[in-house]
Amino acid sequence: MKKLLNTLYVTRQESYLHKERDTIVIKNGGEKLAQFPSLSLGNILCFGQISVSPFLMGYCAEQGIGMAFYTEYGRFLARVQGKETGNVLLRRAQYRWADLPEQYNGIAQLMVAAKIANSRAVLLRDLRNHGDNPLLKQAVDNLARCLARVRHAKELDETRGIEGEAANYYFSVFNELLRGSGFALNGRVRRPPTDPVNALLSFVYSLITQECVAALQGVGLDPYVGFLHRDRPGRTSLALDLLEEFRASWADRFVLTMINRRQVQLADFITEASGAVRLQDEARKKLLVAYQERKQVEVMHPYLQEQVPIGLLPHCQAMLLARHIRGDTEYYTPYLVK
Repeated sequence: MKKLLNTLYVTRQESYLHKERDTIVIKNGGEKLAQFPSLSLGNILCFGQISVSPFLMGYCAEQGIGMAFYTEYGRFLARVQGKETGNVLLRRAQYRWADLPEQYNGIAQLMVAAKIANSRAVLLRDLRNHGDNPLLKQAVDNLARCLARVRHAKELDETRGIEGEAANYYFSVFNELLRGSGFALNGRVRRPPTDPVNALLSFVYSLITQECVAALQGVGLDPYVGFLHRDRPGRTSLALDLLEEFRASWADRFVLTMINRRQVQLADFITEASGAVRLQDEARKKLLVAYQERKQVEVMHPYLQEQVPIGLLPHCQAMLLARHIRGDTEYYTPYLVK
């Protein structure tokens, strides 16, 4: 099993990163803030006005250390990528599959089914923990019907339609999962998020998407060629496909925990002139610390039957997808929670 390395989150504005021997140094205004051994790092994520030396970018690309840049409120901007790795025959097979309806719809069905099942599991968990709720029970039943229908979807558009319908059922009752904190989801709004819950969801989705990009590249797959999300210039479609399996089980549950345990407050958010809502700096740092801790938590992978840190789940699923595309397994097994 791949070792889960640390992720370095750089949020202090106008910081500068450079390489010093086998370490990475962070400075601000000429003052050294921190120094980390590069061998312990798997990713470096920079938020806002962060500068990085070109030599450090090249070093990270050579060593396989992921480096990505975001706006202050978590919108992905760019990532540093070195030479293409992996088996070219695997990528050729991936490109062929992306043009065959029976292949790409088959994988899309499995990923959408996992997303619906995991969303339903989040609602069922709340019912077990907090008792009867007619709205949640109705949504659970609706999601069960969507899950049954997606198995028989014959075309990708039908699969996508069921996925959109299931998402509407799920988010229509999302506020029932928020416990008297003053937070409320005013519909799923992405670009830009217009309330604190949407801001948290979008921020965490963005983080996990980059985890999926790195995982896919690590096994030799092209993260830009997807099955559920079709080709669009600049969009990491396959990473977004993989993200669907982790939205409810990882991202949504993490956001709900942060809100319901009062680890974030409404005062931690600001509204910009454009109407976009984002986390303030200190709250973002606190969220990233909690996110990194969450990645270290181990869960039993239902297919591999191993205890796996949550942060390695994208690597597990990327590996299983690569095996299936190579023809080593008859089916792709998506990630499901109980």
